Amino acid sequence: MAAARESVWRPSWPVHVHGTLATLQRGGGDPSYRREANGTVWRTCRTPLGPATLRLSTRRSDGEVLATAWGDGAEWVLAGVPALLGAHDDVTGFAPRHALVAQAWHRHAGWRVPRTGLVLEALVPAVIEQLVTGAEAFGAWRLLLHRFGAPAPGPAGEHGMRVVPTPAEWAAIPSWEWLRAGVDGKRSATVMRVVRRAARLEQTLGAPSDAVDRALQSLAGVGVWTSAEVRQRAHGDADAVSFGDYHVAKDIGWALTGSPLDDDGLAELLEPYRPHRYRVQRLLELDGVHRPRRGPRMGVRGHLPVSQSRRPAR
Repeated sequence: MAAARESVWRPSWPVHVHGTLATLQRGGGDPSYRREANGTVWRTCRTPLGPATLRLSTRRSDGEVLATAWGDGAEWVLAGVPALLGAHDDVTGFAPRHALVAQAWHRHAGWRVPRTGLVLEALVPAVIEQLVTGAEAFGAWRLLLHRFGAPAPGPAGEHGMRVVPTPAEWAAIPSWEWLRAGVDGKRSATVMRVVRRAARLEQTLGAPSDAVDRALQSLAGVGVWTSAEVRQRAHGDADAVSFGDYHVAKDIGWALTGSPLDDDGLAELLEPYRPHRYRVQRLLELDGVHRPRRGPRMGVRGHLPVSQSRRPAR
């Protein structure tokens, strides 16, 4: 077993580890993320130095975050713990204008926008999640990681955790394996395009938000929603609203105005919150705010390449 490396971080606010990192988990059975009953979080990733497993726990007596890592990427992932848990998220100027936002901000004071610093890690699952139900997307992610991912370094590997494939390994997955996982040809083709640009995409870290957005949307098959999902996670962008989502505009509109909105209405509503628009979205999500669901649930669909060929980039 790989030797463990450890570090301790002392944040200036009461960090909630899982609350901060929950958006990195792709469904309850995600083999790259696990949460224990005591709040300890295990996460795997593929760093620029190689695969890594990271275990994070909080010492309640003093609020310190204890980090343990295994694998070739252990040092890299330990150095990134503060950013991962929101140390670079600047809340300056955030002033809730709605009572529900203020309430959520008070209840989730330990949450900050995470920054993984890993673009492809966020982009591939976002593409898989385009225009399908969560159950479909999470099932596909789980199957692909179990089949093509690598065992996690350290003890996590013994418990079935996996590390995402390398760009070359993603590119080598044959079309029938994507279909077997429930991913149609349009989305798998988009994954093939983005993994070929992996090195260039990782260079967007640290660039201004609008430049990152343009770079991501320059890829065929990557639209406004997918770009936002990536910037929220990899870049720690507190302004990257999930426009194009089936629920987000309707839920936030219902919560803050009493009526569901479309994306144009949401953009107008959130404009005064710039550059904290995603912060509003996520705080309301953490608080469980959403409109009543009265319609039938979307069913799980088959994925024949022809039937999916006219979907717009999301």
